Amino acid sequence: MAWKKLDALNMDGKTVLVRVDINVPLEDGRVTDATRIERIKPTVDAILGGGGKPVLMAHFGRPKGKRVPEMSLDQILGTVADVLGVPVAFAEDCVGDTAAEAIAALPAGSMLLLENTRFHPGEEANDPDFAAQLAALGDIYVNDAFSAAHRTHASTEGIARLLPSAAGRLMQAELSALEAALTDPKRPLLAVVGGAKVSTKLDLLGNLVRKVDTLVIGGGMANTFLAAQGIDVGKSLAEHEMAETARDILARADEAACEIILPVDVVCARAFKERAESETVDVTECPNDTMILDAGPKSVARIRDAIEASNTLIMNGPLGVFELEPFHAGTFAMLDTIAAQTNAGQLVSVAGGGDTVAAINAAEHGDDFTYISTAGGAFLEWMEGKTLPGVAALDQA
Repeated sequence: MAWKKLDALNMDGKTVLVRVDINVPLEDGRVTDATRIERIKPTVDAILGGGGKPVLMAHFGRPKGKRVPEMSLDQILGTVADVLGVPVAFAEDCVGDTAAEAIAALPAGSMLLLENTRFHPGEEANDPDFAAQLAALGDIYVNDAFSAAHRTHASTEGIARLLPSAAGRLMQAELSALEAALTDPKRPLLAVVGGAKVSTKLDLLGNLVRKVDTLVIGGGMANTFLAAQGIDVGKSLAEHEMAETARDILARADEAACEIILPVDVVCARAFKERAESETVDVTECPNDTMILDAGPKSVARIRDAIEASNTLIMNGPLGVFELEPFHAGTFAMLDTIAAQTNAGQLVSVAGGGDTVAAINAAEHGDDFTYISTAGGAFLEWMEGKTLPGVAALDQA
């Protein structure tokens, strides 16, 4: 990859436009998870330390090109200042005189947060004129929003072609971690893919069977593969119409010498609820009036052996319904093994995706992976082997 790092830029006395993702969850006007804000601190600190003036550009929600008061970034201003430990001013627009005057008035050692870029239709349309209006505000562009890098928007793609550009610290960390995990990994390479539906991860599975040595398939997706092999999965979530596709993926994996690990035993229940009465059976013996809600202990042992035999692991999705006890057991046991191998220096482990991060945090292993991506769609598209416009624009800048 040819993108520049932040350290390659002279930022002294320069206005640095920084695209960040601080689209954090709110409840009753309060930020409930400030992780995304915390992750941009190294970039902000580096710009201030280099004598630059950081000006943050970000989206918030989906206002669809209109000014929506409840999607204003003004409501998270206090949290941004508290988390970053820097005085933060606010501009009520992200372009034009309002933004320019706020930048001109910014004292040294402080930073500015521009209003939601998506209040303008030109943002999501990647309108050249809107990108030029953004670029006119600064001297340098830094993209620190990997989680928005799969969007061809003015603040993620268009502006990178108009100013000297670089990847921020978070973007650099994301790209470096993913390159180490999938582009140039230390083998054997193991991927764990879970989730509800095969249909939403066809591109992912098709890419992974060509690149990894072993692929663990869990969650509702596994049920579809089991059913495609003629196994009765009862009332389990499964896409029976995807049977031919599942068989094709298995055939492609065989051709590529990629081992597929599917459950050999499962935890079944007749009710989808917390602490529902359950039973563990071999995968061929699932009662037809039950649902498969987790991988069984034999399956987990097989996955543990595969993890211990691997040098690199990439994870997107849990093994079962980890939100409900006792159906968290398989996912948590797998995460225990990943954590132990990572902490022992035996495994490079990279994970991403909303459900994945939630499961890792629920198992209290948030500090036990080599890298956990804050991105959702961008992380998935990277795993699918797709070009991310925001990254490509940095390469070409």
